[in-house]
Amino acid sequence: MTQKPLPIGVDDFEQLITNGYYFVDKTMFIQELIDKKGLVNLFTRPRRFGKSLNMSMLRVCEANF
Repeated sequence: MTQKPLPIGVDDFEQLITNGYYFVDKTMFIQELIDKKGLVNLFTRPRRFGKSLNMSMLRVCEANF
């Protein structure tokens, strides 16, 4: 069985999908952000917790709506 590579240093959602990297689906997190309709959202997480990747996912979702 072939394992998918980990996306170490990858912060672009499109690149992550097209290259077949392993990732945790956070679409419910995006739905929660949309439902709350906050004027400002603050993401306080340590380094390497996927903040940039989440923002990339939001850009892709926004482009599709």
